[in-house]
Amino acid sequence: MKRLWLLFAQTATILLAGYFVVGTLKPEWLGKPVPGSSAVALLEAPAASRGTVPAGSFRLAAQKASSAVVSINTSKAASKAPHGNDPWFRFFFGEQGGEAQAGLGSGVIVSAAGFVLTNNHVVEGADEIEVILNDSRRTVAKVIGTDPETDLAVLKIELDKLPVIVLGNSDTLQVGDQVLAIGNPFGVGQTVTGGIVSALGRNQLGINTFENFIQTDAAINPGNSGGALVDTNGNLLGINTAIYSRSGGSMGIGFAIPVSTARLVMDGLVRDGQVTRGWIGVEPSELSNELAETFGVKARQGVIITGVLQNGPAAQAGIRPGDVITAVAGKDVGTVSELLSRVAGLKPGLASKFSLQRHDDKMEIEVTPGVRPRPRKPTQ
Repeated sequence: MKRLWLLFAQTATILLAGYFVVGTLKPEWLGKPVPGSSAVALLEAPAASRGTVPAGSFRLAAQKASSAVVSINTSKAASKAPHGNDPWFRFFFGEQGGEAQAGLGSGVIVSAAGFVLTNNHVVEGADEIEVILNDSRRTVAKVIGTDPETDLAVLKIELDKLPVIVLGNSDTLQVGDQVLAIGNPFGVGQTVTGGIVSALGRNQLGINTFENFIQTDAAINPGNSGGALVDTNGNLLGINTAIYSRSGGSMGIGFAIPVSTARLVMDGLVRDGQVTRGWIGVEPSELSNELAETFGVKARQGVIITGVLQNGPAAQAGIRPGDVITAVAGKDVGTVSELLSRVAGLKPGLASKFSLQRHDDKMEIEVTPGVRPRPRKPTQ
């Protein structure tokens, strides 16, 4: 018995010694990770490199939306001088003509069919439009339609497996909500900036005919026009359009067209090639004490009508100069821009109720709007 115990003790000592030697010199034989190996590096790697998003990061939102934001390069051929074909003119003045013009902007892929939303001023007058995707693919785009009154345009590209942004709900936005602006400022490449919604419903800026801007302090610079304003989930809230700046760069005030407006414009352009809006044929003005006194109006809120187009929809319905429109289709109006937007949203040919005040009398009349005439292009 004593001999067996001694044999067992010697065998255990030899095995332990061997295990220690192998574990020190050849740990991989025992399946242990080697210091500096990938297994140890993985264990020692910071949480961020293993896919864990740090608190407060907008990484996932940026990744989700960025793939659908594109860069847009435009080119316009050089204009010829009026007398460029006259040999005597060329003899005395040489070859005259402007240089070719290049433009830069951004856009957002909103459909797997290849529709891209951008600003009208990005593509206006362009002879060729090139779209560059975030995955470096390039293609020539075709203009489906433009709407100068909201400064929106829809392009079409022909590529497979297009990333598409998710449309959010801009009507639920509140001041203070966090947003990201994605675009190609100054042509440096796709850039993501962050900020908050600093105001809603901005109008009377003189940028577009119909203005209902989201104001943000997310940095927006030249080249961002047409890019995406997204929420912290990466959903599209607006199309970045303009900046307020005295230097040409971002000063903390940028404006975006709400996606609710962009969706309506896009549907009209894709379906009909144009946007159909209501129109009643009046000349509205802000209600001031001077105008109220001139027309003998007692109203203190609304939009005063200073002119009515003869035989237009408003005239046929009985609206007169001096009337103050206070509501359209049950929605109050307090400014000219609100009246324009309310009337533009009416369906042509379908009668709508207008609330107005004439002198001391309040009344309601029905007006059947016509189709708003398309703005004339300026002559050269």
